[in-house]
Amino acid sequence: MLNLDQLAAFVSVIDLGSFTAAAEKAGLTQPAVSLQVKLLEQRLGVRLIERVGRRAQPSPAGLELLEHARRILEGCATAEEAMAPYREGAIGRVRIGSGGTASIHLLPRAIAAAKKRMPGLEIIVRIGNTDDILRDIEANRLDLAVVTLPASGRSLEIEPFYHDELLAVAPKGSSMPTAGPDAEFMRDKTLMLYEGGNTRRATDNWFMAAGIRAEPAMEFGSVEAIKELVAAGIGWSILPSMAVNGGSSAVLTTSPVRPRLVRELGMAMRRDKHLTKGLREVIRCLREV
Repeated sequence: MLNLDQLAAFVSVIDLGSFTAAAEKAGLTQPAVSLQVKLLEQRLGVRLIERVGRRAQPSPAGLELLEHARRILEGCATAEEAMAPYREGAIGRVRIGSGGTASIHLLPRAIAAAKKRMPGLEIIVRIGNTDDILRDIEANRLDLAVVTLPASGRSLEIEPFYHDELLAVAPKGSSMPTAGPDAEFMRDKTLMLYEGGNTRRATDNWFMAAGIRAEPAMEFGSVEAIKELVAAGIGWSILPSMAVNGGSSAVLTTSPVRPRLVRELGMAMRRDKHLTKGLREVIRCLREV
């Protein structure tokens, strides 16, 4: 392969007309520049520079190489310029894995904040279940995961960062106990619960702590679908507060349960993950959320 430093030395000698001038421009000694050109001539097997009087000029072979060398060096300079925004952290890409609820109600705020600070940052969100997302993190197909804890992996670092209370959710106008519904109260309702995952396990454990086995009439893999059905008067549910706060109050009645039920979200990354500026910014914004 051609050596870029040797090509640059050759072009500089031709442009400036002497080895001494080329050495001064590069901050090198004259013998160092001479050696670069000599090694290039040995590599190509031709003489590239001739002395005409006191001026260094290209040989016929050197004249033809000069055109190629300029294009090569210009291409390298363009490539280096293209990398500058990445080196300076102005642009980049972050791939995030998340469950459906967090991707709708939590990530947008963090992403908007990160994009405001780094407009050139590309953020890709992949939605899936916790096990699949963590496998993608370990395989480096994702940079960061937002998952419901507990979560573990031999090569993973987990940072809890968000507490999300689970609430009893009922059709608008439904009556709730003043102190909040307990498991005994909820067992008599037509329950629609989230299917699978740590959120469902936390809900089942809450019922089991009261000696009750949760027996939902329907199970769904979408919190948003459950919200719509509850709002339509089909039944009750227990859902993350992040999914039912805000605009949902117009069509739903919510209340903390008794005893309180809280799930914890965490960020998961490989322990050896290189923290680019973009990734650091997304992590900071998630912590601020």
